[in-house]
Amino acid sequence: MMLWSVHGDGRRVSDGELLGARERLSWRLMLGFGAQHVAAMISATIVVPAVVGLPPATTLLFSGIGTLLFLVITRNRVPGYLGSSFAFMAPLAAAREHGIAAQLGAVLVAGGILVVFGIAVKALGVRLLDSVLPPVVTGGLVLLVGLSMTPYAVGPIEEQPGIAAVTLGVIVFCMVLSRGLLARMSILAGVLVGWMSAIVTGRVDPDKVDALLTSPWFGLPELHAPELLPSVMVLSVPVVLVLVAEVIAHVKAVAVLSGQDLDPSIGDALIANGLATALAGASGGMGTTAYPANTGLMAATRVLSTAACVVASVCAVVLAFMPKVSALVNTMPPGVVGGMGVALFGLVGMLGVRIWAQAKVDLTDPVTLLVAGVAVIGGVGDLAISVWGLELHGVAWGSMLVVVLYPVVRRLRARREKTT
Repeated sequence: MMLWSVHGDGRRVSDGELLGARERLSWRLMLGFGAQHVAAMISATIVVPAVVGLPPATTLLFSGIGTLLFLVITRNRVPGYLGSSFAFMAPLAAAREHGIAAQLGAVLVAGGILVVFGIAVKALGVRLLDSVLPPVVTGGLVLLVGLSMTPYAVGPIEEQPGIAAVTLGVIVFCMVLSRGLLARMSILAGVLVGWMSAIVTGRVDPDKVDALLTSPWFGLPELHAPELLPSVMVLSVPVVLVLVAEVIAHVKAVAVLSGQDLDPSIGDALIANGLATALAGASGGMGTTAYPANTGLMAATRVLSTAACVVASVCAVVLAFMPKVSALVNTMPPGVVGGMGVALFGLVGMLGVRIWAQAKVDLTDPVTLLVAGVAVIGGVGDLAISVWGLELHGVAWGSMLVVVLYPVVRRLRARREKTT
């Protein structure tokens, strides 16, 4: 059985036409689409583990392997890329004094819990999932996940507003005013033009350039064994809630883009991300999640082909053994990262609004407006509150508000109306 059917003549897609998950163009063109996925994920995938003290090359390696695992377990139905999760940053930074082994133990435990949750979703069935996650909730989750990434786009833009404007301008021009493959390669075009403008104007960090020149071409990623330290393991528990929200939001967003019912694949997607996270934790990498940037890329280009995700994952595995290329990626200017991020994360957020529109969610209902509004503000503001020593951040609080508070308030209101 073929994994992908060739779309049309394999050389072009009509303007506005969707390239489905199990379709592809010629492999030469798929290399370009895969390169866009690499551009969307690689900067954060390298930076996040570096911030908490984990080896970036190892994270990149298991990011690629985890994505391949994700595509296999979801049976080639759900396109996506698994990059290192921002949700792990706070707990792993707090556990840094305990060493890499203890940090990896927390990642391993989070992955295991996520696998169990995914199995439960598959066992209990889609109907229960529908009752817990109606469109008003899933749309809120998608909106929350997209907008919660705002700080990671706005911060870099503030560092280099000019470069960010060039990057975003090229993306908008290619996406809106051009046609054909250039429109579908708009993200890659924006990254390349923004990067070149930074080089020409001398806005590339000279220390990173020096690191590039001294980096070896080839090298083996560092492998580490985990240590199950209870005081550190417990820090990863809140992360699971964020991962669940992000994976569900990703599947729902892809379903909206493709026009297909992918609810039966949610359990598989959770299991796949859990296994990818556990595998990374068992070997030295960062926990993974379905990347909003790559989801936004699919929304922008209307290219859902899993072949592009396979290309990106293979590239990630190869780059993990090439320190010089990783160092080159590390020279990507903040303005480029910010310009690309504000476009991609914004698209993800608007997919949540699209879910509401398609389901005809009543946005005049004060319950919907209040719960969704409070959840989004908590997520975008990255609300951080410690509960019994565990620090929960914005996406966790926002997800709990949407998933738990909405049905509770809804039932209380229905009971009040029934008694009046």
